[in-house]
Amino acid sequence: MLMAWRNIQRNPRRTILTIMAIAFACVLLIFMLSLQIGTYEIMIDTSVKTRTGHIQVLKQGYNTDHKIRQAIKVPADIARTLYQTPHITTISFRSNAFALLSSSLRTSGGFITGINPEEEVKISSVAQTIRKGRYLTPSDTNAAVVGSLLAKNLKIDIGDELVVLGSAMDGSIAATVLQVTGIFSSGMDQYDRTAIQIPLHHFQETFVMGRAVHEIIITCDSLWHVGRVKSAISENLSQPGTQPGLVCMSWDELTPGLIQSIQMDLGGGLIFYAILLVMVAFSIMNTFVMAVFERTKEFGTLMAIGAGPWRLSRVLILESGFLTLCGIVLGILAGCILTLWVGHTGIPMGEAEGMMRQYGIPGLLRPKLTLATAFAGPAAVFLITIVTALYPAVKVHGIKPVEAMRAV
Repeated sequence: MLMAWRNIQRNPRRTILTIMAIAFACVLLIFMLSLQIGTYEIMIDTSVKTRTGHIQVLKQGYNTDHKIRQAIKVPADIARTLYQTPHITTISFRSNAFALLSSSLRTSGGFITGINPEEEVKISSVAQTIRKGRYLTPSDTNAAVVGSLLAKNLKIDIGDELVVLGSAMDGSIAATVLQVTGIFSSGMDQYDRTAIQIPLHHFQETFVMGRAVHEIIITCDSLWHVGRVKSAISENLSQPGTQPGLVCMSWDELTPGLIQSIQMDLGGGLIFYAILLVMVAFSIMNTFVMAVFERTKEFGTLMAIGAGPWRLSRVLILESGFLTLCGIVLGILAGCILTLWVGHTGIPMGEAEGMMRQYGIPGLLRPKLTLATAFAGPAAVFLITIVTALYPAVKVHGIKPVEAMRAV
């Protein structure tokens, strides 16, 4: 071990360059992985808090075909059962309908959602994105909050009236007049272009819903508990006596497009990381192959006085391990400091902000440092460098002492 440590100090320039190459790879992997995880977390968090919640209970088929008749008749009974499930923090009801919206100047289609204001502020971020006016309160009746792009389309402002015309649950005409109390901007252009929220009791009255709702929205204390909670809810819904035809869906099932976007981005990232690791591997291999050629005479002399090939191989592997550990420790420290600093300041998107807003990503990206992002990349670098160092270590076995000692 002492011999290996002395050997890596024999050529300081090459040693420093090798350590810096390993450290740079670790810094890049830590930062890029953290940036990806941070971006995915923002996308998921925006989707969950704006529309889906962590889990939804709804009628089978409603997620793909929003027919107003596909409703949960007695949601209160389901809610009482759900509150007994561990890790559930909030439960709220929503009802939805497509309708024609008319202002004094324009007419447009919209997606109306009836919500319970008291519970909605606990599970949705819409209340925090009000740009003008105020959010709904439990005492409101015919009030409405409207997406910013829809408000711009209809040319309406706070206090303006909005005429709603749609189809009720019993097949009759649903009509009401709403007063705009707030305009929100969620950051998701597709949602802001069509969304309008009104009190749930007014929605049920207008669309002749009775006590029925379309969605039971559930939030958990952690994203990591969603799978466990979903399994428990699905088991409860299958019990005898439960309302038939109900299904439980998690956020990833409700937003398959988001999951596909994340998978595609992650796949591209993995290709980039693989290329980076291959470059590091060749750098390490070059260092140690050159070391073998430069020290051929030395190795021949050592073998002539009794050092076996396995001992020399062990020395080379130890040298590789020392270099790698030095580079990885330096890379982890630098990578964590860089990631924490950028996470605090954020990365402005500039001209790409408009495009990223369509996916619910704000103007500033912030990497998220976790144990996984801090150590996954360096662990891969360590494995690839150790495996790469095996080639020159094996090459030592082909050295013949007499010929090696004559080498210049």
